[in-house]
Amino acid sequence: MSLLVVGLSHRSAPVSVLERASLAADTQAKLLQDTLAAEPATEAAVLATCNRIELYADVDKFHAGVAELSTLLAQHSGVGLEELTPYLYVHYEDRAVHHLFSVACGLDSMVVGEGQILGQIKDALARGQELHTAGRLLNDLFQQALRVGKRAHSETGIDRAGQSLVSFGLQQLAAGADPALWAGGKRALVIGAGSMSSLAAATLARTGVAEIVVANRTRARADRLVEILQQGDDTAVRARAVEMSAVGDELTRADIVVSCTGSTGLVLTADALADALGVTLDAAPEAPAVTAVAPAPDDVDQHAAWVENGSAGPATAPRRVTVPAQSTGPVRLALLDLAMPRDIDGAAHRIAGVRLVDIESLAEASADAPMAADVDRVRTIVSDEVAAFGAAQRAAHVAPTVVALRTMAADVVAGEIARLDGRLPDLDEKQRAEITQTVRRVVDKLLHAPTVRVKQLASEPGGAGYADALRELFDLDPQTVAAVSRADLNDPNRGRS
Repeated sequence: MSLLVVGLSHRSAPVSVLERASLAADTQAKLLQDTLAAEPATEAAVLATCNRIELYADVDKFHAGVAELSTLLAQHSGVGLEELTPYLYVHYEDRAVHHLFSVACGLDSMVVGEGQILGQIKDALARGQELHTAGRLLNDLFQQALRVGKRAHSETGIDRAGQSLVSFGLQQLAAGADPALWAGGKRALVIGAGSMSSLAAATLARTGVAEIVVANRTRARADRLVEILQQGDDTAVRARAVEMSAVGDELTRADIVVSCTGSTGLVLTADALADALGVTLDAAPEAPAVTAVAPAPDDVDQHAAWVENGSAGPATAPRRVTVPAQSTGPVRLALLDLAMPRDIDGAAHRIAGVRLVDIESLAEASADAPMAADVDRVRTIVSDEVAAFGAAQRAAHVAPTVVALRTMAADVVAGEIARLDGRLPDLDEKQRAEITQTVRRVVDKLLHAPTVRVKQLASEPGGAGYADALRELFDLDPQTVAAVSRADLNDPNRGRS
């Protein structure tokens, strides 16, 4: 069985495609269940964030696995397979491990070095465990990814290379000014009360805004977030919660709006924003479009072939993306949309006095952000950890065979001692115990060297073949080996951190 990941992210697809392909929580659960029902997969996990959707699986057939996972992603995202395929990437075996470890360290994030991805990986693992779709391989993989990410943040200065998406978004809203000076004394409206909205509220409070208003469909969650803000020792921000129906009124008083909900439709339309500012949307001038350059995605079939052949693939031509420019003039309302799909109407850029920063503009801005020297150190950590993970997995593959061999040897000893009892019934307990111990020592000494050596050899590339050889040489029952594997997998202490 082998690890396979098929996905798309801000690096391979435009935001418009990511937005349409986003998966709600119940859809993710259905995707996992359908993946396990598919023939090539025995384990599955989904990592879905605002800028990536990735399906991980343990498969027994590479090409069939790529085809099946791609089809399932298309079916559950609602984006046709032909349209989705050009934006998908494929990673296999060690490259898949390398990819997830890089993601966990923030190397593949929109803002390099951000640490929010660790919480999202933890959530993905918890979902797979809850639905029983994550088995031994994915439990080990995601647990190790969390450890690698934490190691990167503790041993290097990767945190200095990047920041949270919220902080980076506020920097973009400040347009070159110090965010603390720009936001100081302003009134902020936060729409949503989930993890990202909570982070946004806490960041705004530390930045120095005078007031934070939290609006959420579930009022109790908004109240809870306000309570947390007011309990903070490092801020003195005023905070209050409102119903979602009050958002229109709050817009007339707000200077900054941050929105991140799980809604599948727009939360703030351009008309609503225009009304709040007392302007007519139709009269707002259409800003000229600008053209940005983004890398073109690889074709899935080509990528699959490159992975199988050990190649990174050829360079591809750039893809041009047209993005509306912001309106000019003084900013009356600053909007930060961190949702996927988007919460705020993209047409808001046409409203005079509005500055809109969303996932798409953040992706473009972060592409030019300087990377710290610590990134090279993190890449070294990732490479070392990938090698260690591969060695551990290969060693784990041979462990059930070694246990089965020792179990068979113990059964042989027990059988021979029982036969001895029948032939020499007059042995006293001391004599019987001494003979039993002697026979066991002989067997242990005979098995010690080959079992230790096979574990060492198994950790090397191609080491799985030594387990096969051991099973063949000692004529081990495959069902016995499988039973040991199942017992290890069902260990309640396994996969817990």
